[in-house]
Amino acid sequence: MEFTASQIAGFLKGTVEGNPEEKVSNLSKIDDGKPGTLTFLANPKYTHYIYSTNASVILVNSDFIANQAIAGTLIRVPDAYSAFATLLEMFNQSKSGNSGISGQASISPSAQLGENVSVGEFSVIGKNVVIGDNVLIHSQVFIGSNVTIGNNSLIYPGVKVYPDSVIGNRCILHSGVVIGSDGFGFAPLAGNNYQKIPQLGNVILEDNVEIGSNTTIDRATLGSTIIRQGVKLDNLIQIGHNAEIGENTVIAAQTGVSGSTKIGKNCMIGGQVGIAGHLTIADNVKIAPSSGIEASITKEGAIMLGLPIALEISKARRNFIHWRNLDEIVRKVYSIEKQLNKPHE
Repeated sequence: MEFTASQIAGFLKGTVEGNPEEKVSNLSKIDDGKPGTLTFLANPKYTHYIYSTNASVILVNSDFIANQAIAGTLIRVPDAYSAFATLLEMFNQSKSGNSGISGQASISPSAQLGENVSVGEFSVIGKNVVIGDNVLIHSQVFIGSNVTIGNNSLIYPGVKVYPDSVIGNRCILHSGVVIGSDGFGFAPLAGNNYQKIPQLGNVILEDNVEIGSNTTIDRATLGSTIIRQGVKLDNLIQIGHNAEIGENTVIAAQTGVSGSTKIGKNCMIGGQVGIAGHLTIADNVKIAPSSGIEASITKEGAIMLGLPIALEISKARRNFIHWRNLDEIVRKVYSIEKQLNKPHE
C-alpha cells in the first residue's frame, strides 16, 4: 500500500516539511534509502546520511536542524525512533494479517474465539479456552485447556501453552516458547532418590509482554508465576516456578531466574546472568552480562557486575583494578617476604 507524507504525519501527529503528497510504500535504513521508501534519523552518528539518502520521506526529531539542503520530505515528530518503531509494527502486522481458521486446526467445541481470530494449520486449542479479538495463532501451536488469551496477541509457530495459563492483551510469543511447564520441584529421599512435587499453579502474562524464541516459563507450585505488563524477555531464557518479573523489566538471552525470586520493575538484566532462588531484586536495577546474583539486591537503581558473584559496581571496579595488577602485587609481597626472612647481620 502507498501512503503520502501527510497521511503518515497525521497518524504520527507530526508535521511535514517538504512535499506533503510524497508517496512511500516501504521502509528503509537511512544509509541504504531508496526512492519510494520512508526512513528515520535518531542517532546523531548517522546525521550525514540525511543529506545523501535517496529515501523519499525521513522521520526526524522536532528539534533537528539541517545545515545543508535535504532532497527528501521531512516529517518532524517528538521522537523519531519510537515513531519509526510504530510504523514497523504496522508494517509487520500488515505482512502477517489474519487468514481465518484453518480446516486442519483442531479446536475444542467448548473453546470461545473472539472476532477476527486466525488459527494456522495443525494447531490445537483445548477445552474451555477463551481467545480475544484479533488474535493470530500460527501453525503447530498447542493451547491447553482453560487457557485465556487477550486481544491482539500474536503467537508464532511451535509455541506450547500449558493448561490454565493466562496471556494478556497485545502479547507476542515467538517460536518455541513454552508457557506453564512444570517447575523444577523434587523432594530428596533416602538413597539419593527424589520425589516429584506436583506443580499445581499457573503462569500469568500481563499485557504487552513479549517472549523470545525457546524461552521457558515454569508454572508455580501453588499460586502463579507472574510476568508483569511490559516485560520483554529475549531468546533462551529460563524463568523458574513462582518467580515474578516486575513491569517493564527487560532480560537478555541465556539468563536464568530461579524459583520464587521477585524482580522489580524497570530492571535491565544482561545476557547469561544467573539469579539464585528466593531473592528480591529492587526496582531499576541493572545487572551486567554473565553476572552471578546469590543475594538479594535491596538498593533501588543499583548497578551490579561480577562473576561468579556480582558486587556493587564501584567495588567490582576496584577489585578489577587489583586483579589486573595482581601479578605485580604478588611479586612485591614475595619480595617483602624475602626481605623479612633474611638473617639479621
